[in-house]
Amino acid sequence: MRKGISILGSTGSVGTNVLRIVDAFPDRFEVVGLSAGGNVTKLAEQVARHRPRVVSVSSAEAHRALSRLVDLSGVRVGVGEDGMVGVSTHEDARTVVASAVGAVGLVPTYRALEAGKDVALANKETLVMAGELMRVQSGAKGGRLLPIDSEHCALHECLDGRRMQDVRRLLLTASGGPFRNRPKATFDGITPAEALNHPTWSMGRKITIDSATLMNKGLEVIEARWLFDVPASKVEVLIHPQSVIHSMVEFVDGTVLAQLGVTDMRMPIQYALSYPDRWQAAIPGMDFTRPMRLDFDVPDHDRFPCLGLAYRALEGGGTLPAVLNAANEEAVAAFLDGRIPFTAIPESIAETMEAHPPAPISALEDVLAADAWARGRAREALRRRAGTGAVS
Repeated sequence: MRKGISILGSTGSVGTNVLRIVDAFPDRFEVVGLSAGGNVTKLAEQVARHRPRVVSVSSAEAHRALSRLVDLSGVRVGVGEDGMVGVSTHEDARTVVASAVGAVGLVPTYRALEAGKDVALANKETLVMAGELMRVQSGAKGGRLLPIDSEHCALHECLDGRRMQDVRRLLLTASGGPFRNRPKATFDGITPAEALNHPTWSMGRKITIDSATLMNKGLEVIEARWLFDVPASKVEVLIHPQSVIHSMVEFVDGTVLAQLGVTDMRMPIQYALSYPDRWQAAIPGMDFTRPMRLDFDVPDHDRFPCLGLAYRALEGGGTLPAVLNAANEEAVAAFLDGRIPFTAIPESIAETMEAHPPAPISALEDVLAADAWARGRAREALRRRAGTGAVS
């Protein structure tokens, strides 16, 4: 019997790679649901190929555009958040791939866990905003949280079957992004085009800017805290420009286990979808006969303050990580639009966090309220910085 798959963010880089895995194993998967934003052209191609039972788009206009491009007979189409929830909770979906970018994936992912689905998680913002709620919901309904991010997938592989009390620390590796060696004094002149030129990975626009600021790694620290139930003090970041080692685990006896692999997102995706099994894949392995360097360095928190802000949010707890995430999303959007300089991203996030007294989280509504407050406050901070050295 084939496993039913629903994908939140099917037209993004992760979503399209998920469908490549589905195509490679047609006897093992069937596509139940697809959810996308505004890229209706690509979504129409996916619907025509996979004929899902349910589809979600961002707006009524996108729905009309989709209906002009593909036959939707027999396909239920939803719109907005309700449509995404319909995709993530469909009765025939056993696994939900959560790869929609940003806070938009929060509620649909939570509802999937609430419905007892396994969630293959590529949307790190979900755990950043509401990690404790997600863990509780997963444990209550039996759905598993399986990481798709290459770093967390690597940690999952290294930790599989091992006792957490034997772990000294988790080591997340980071390429360092495109500005690892660029002088801090020139950061005001960084353009969006330069920041989008990642040296290793091909990703979406938002996550690529997060990688340039190292916020992506900060979000991954928070994600690791909840995925593996470890304190922030046990999660560290190392700059590893070659991106060969995706993460490491150091145990209390000094033993270190590292996961190595080529930079191909299909590897962690397939691992999450097939877990606990491993399947033969047409993905090239490591060529150890070629010269190879493995360099490591500590992150420069002065040049990349977003990483420190993420640790601060995790230590503050409660609603503060949700505020961090919302402020970052607003700042990244403003930078990509050419409204603020690169250095205004961490500045506006810090200002928003400082204005927020963390409050406990007991329900999803607490997270959503903190998110809404932070977006309004961040926009005020961004307006004050608009045009101050912004480079398009």
